[in-house]
Amino acid sequence: MNSFSFHNPTKICFGEGAVEQLASEVKRYGSNVLLVYGGGSIKRTGLYDRVLQQLNAAEVRVVQLGGIEPNPRLSSVQKGIELCRTEGIDFILAVGGGSVIDAAKAIAVGVPYEGDVWDFLVHKATIRESLPIGTILTLSATGSEMNGSSVISHWEEKQKRGFTSSYMYPRFSILDPTLTFSVPRDQTVNGIVDIMSHVFEQYFSLTKDTPLQERLCESILLTVIENAERALDKPDDYTARANLMWCGTLALNGGLISLGMDNDWSSHGIEHEISAIYDIPHGAGLSIVFPNWMKYVMNERPDRFAQYANRVWGIERNGKTETELALAGIEATRDFFTRIGAPSTLADFGIGTEQLDRMAYEAVRFGSIGSFKKLDQADVRAILQHCL
Repeated sequence: MNSFSFHNPTKICFGEGAVEQLASEVKRYGSNVLLVYGGGSIKRTGLYDRVLQQLNAAEVRVVQLGGIEPNPRLSSVQKGIELCRTEGIDFILAVGGGSVIDAAKAIAVGVPYEGDVWDFLVHKATIRESLPIGTILTLSATGSEMNGSSVISHWEEKQKRGFTSSYMYPRFSILDPTLTFSVPRDQTVNGIVDIMSHVFEQYFSLTKDTPLQERLCESILLTVIENAERALDKPDDYTARANLMWCGTLALNGGLISLGMDNDWSSHGIEHEISAIYDIPHGAGLSIVFPNWMKYVMNERPDRFAQYANRVWGIERNGKTETELALAGIEATRDFFTRIGAPSTLADFGIGTEQLDRMAYEAVRFGSIGSFKKLDQADVRAILQHCL
């Protein structure tokens, strides 16, 4: 196990009716609030009205920024930064899924910075301050509600980049599972894949002697698998939705489940290049990439993949070699993704070979990616080729 330090400052308000805590939380941090949200679903479900009631009760001034995209655009972030500066905003409230929260984080660190916020995403500047933010989560997926990471797309340049800073942790996040009852099936599926993929990025590690971390990862994967089809079959199953929501938060909240382990994150890097160009849902892209990454890298440590097959999918050795057991676990992963309705190939989105070279180049623009197996441009292209 490696040495580590850990600090997570985000307060979680979890459970049915947790939105009623918004007024008291907001009062702690500001009086001029930027309300950030997405395409309008919060208005259709009535959440928008509930939020405004709480903000009125807190006696704060509200400025609104709606229309945040599923892969949030730099242009939307820049619009939000200008609004904050013009309106004297001192607190940002994100109501939505990971994309809305990611945009809010980028806005928050961009307001006090004199340059272009994109500088942070291409390693030209260091974040030194931020406006405080809070969140109300409506989709179980990214873990952005309890971590310091954000992913933003520069649509004009067809680039998608992630960045992380301790300044971007939300001060509080409100998690009410009932807010996910109305999430469309395809978005629920993408969220399930995203949660599992976050665990994969941490679980498949070359670091030795980490039994607790491995079991923490496995427990989240098992809980997601046990609750996924329940939530899809009955969208208002509170228990299933609550378990998925808490799994999504724990899967990526600053590394809690994998402290002391080297993480990989190459599959996310590869998927970012796909959605940067084709604007496909992030979880859908991960469903395509991850099983192919697994097959490409499994020989680096087949024992970890064999353990995964046995502990997560319940596949017994029964005379199988370690490699055969590992492959059976990868196939079980693909079968599960297919069973819940996630895509398996780039062709499912009409994507061919046209941009493979560009995506492979962009994925390693700042150097090789991954730690389980270091991937160069040729490796990334090979994985993308398998994704076709």
